[in-house]
Amino acid sequence: SHGACPRRSPTLMQATAAPAGGAAERPFDHLWSRLRESAIELPVMNVRAILSLLLASAIAILSGGAPLPGAFAQDKGTLNPKPLPPLANPRDPDLAAKQLFGRKVLPTAGPSQVIGFYAKGCIAGAQALPVTGPTWQVMRLSRNRNWAHPAMVALLERLSARVHRDAGWPGLLIGDMAQPRGGPMITGHASHQIGLDADVWLTPMPNRLLSRNEREEMSAVMMVRRDRLDIDPHAWTPSHLRVIRDAAREPSVERIFVNAAIKKALCREARGDRSWLSKVRPMYGHDYHFHIRIKCPPGNPQCEPQTPPKPTEGCTTGDLAYWFSDAVLHPKPPKVPPKPKPPITLAQLPPDCAEVLVAPAARQ
Repeated sequence: SHGACPRRSPTLMQATAAPAGGAAERPFDHLWSRLRESAIELPVMNVRAILSLLLASAIAILSGGAPLPGAFAQDKGTLNPKPLPPLANPRDPDLAAKQLFGRKVLPTAGPSQVIGFYAKGCIAGAQALPVTGPTWQVMRLSRNRNWAHPAMVALLERLSARVHRDAGWPGLLIGDMAQPRGGPMITGHASHQIGLDADVWLTPMPNRLLSRNEREEMSAVMMVRRDRLDIDPHAWTPSHLRVIRDAAREPSVERIFVNAAIKKALCREARGDRSWLSKVRPMYGHDYHFHIRIKCPPGNPQCEPQTPPKPTEGCTTGDLAYWFSDAVLHPKPPKVPPKPKPPITLAQLPPDCAEVLVAPAARQ
C-alpha cells in the first residue's frame, strides 16, 4: 500500500493558486511485494523484462562472462535526438499515457505541483537541473529527463557540494530524474513520474567538463562482483559509502535504492551513527547507480506519500537472505508466462494530469 491518500484538490488550477518462509524458493511469487517496497508498480510486461535481465545476467555469469549492464541506465544516448512522430489519434482512450508525456519537451508554466504517486502521476511547473554546475554534470542529455520538483533540484545541488567536501569527489554525475511534465516514460522507468526521484551514478564526476558526446556515450562503472554476492573490491571504495551516507542523511530523503551487494557493503563498513542505513533499501539492478527518492514536499496536497521504511538498519542475515538466494541470483522462468497487461492510460492517472498535458508551456 502507499499509505493514506491525501485529499485531492478539485482542479490543478486551484491547487496551484523478506517474506517469511519460502521466499528464496519462489522469487516470482514474491516479486510483486519486493517491487511494491520500491513503489515501482510495474505492469506484468515490465516485470517480465526484469526477470529476463536477471536470467540473462545469470547465464552470462555461468558462462564466464560479466553480468549484463543495466539495460536502461547504461543505454547510450545520441547527439542528434529526433522528435517522436505525431500521434495519429492522441485522444484514443486506449493510448498509453507514456506516448503523450514522452512527447512533451517543456514543462508547464506556473508553480510546481506534484500530482499523484511516484509510479502513477505527473508534475506541473517542473524545474530543470542545470546540465552543468560547479559540482555536478547531467548525463544522457538527449533523454531530456533532468526535470524535477524544485526540492529535488535543490537537494542534488546541495548534495553534490557536500560530496565534493566529504568524499573528495570532484562532483556527481546525474542520471534520469523526470520528464518535463513527469508521467510515464516510454523507456526505462516505472517510477520517476512526479519529480521526486533521481538517479546518481556511482562513478565520480571527472575533474573536467565532459563533452556532449561523452555524456551520451560514457558508461558508469559496475560496482558489483561477478557472482553478485558482494561489491567488486576493485571498483568500490570508502568514498562510495560517504556519498550514499550524505544522501541518506538529507532530511527530505525517504528512500535510497541500491543493489543488495552494495547494501551488504554499507552494513559491513558503516561506523558511528548508522541510523541512515534504514533509508537504504536493496533492489534489483542499481549496480551502477543509486536512486534517491524524497518525501512529498510541503504545499503539495495532491502528492500521494509512500509508507516510510521501517526504522531498522536492515542489515541482519534475515534482511538480506532473500536477495542472495540462488532463486533470486539464478531465477527460473515461470512455467506459464504471464500475459502482458496493457500500459497505463491517461484515464488511469490522477485527473489533473490531463490538465498538465494541455497546459501552456513555460518560456525557456
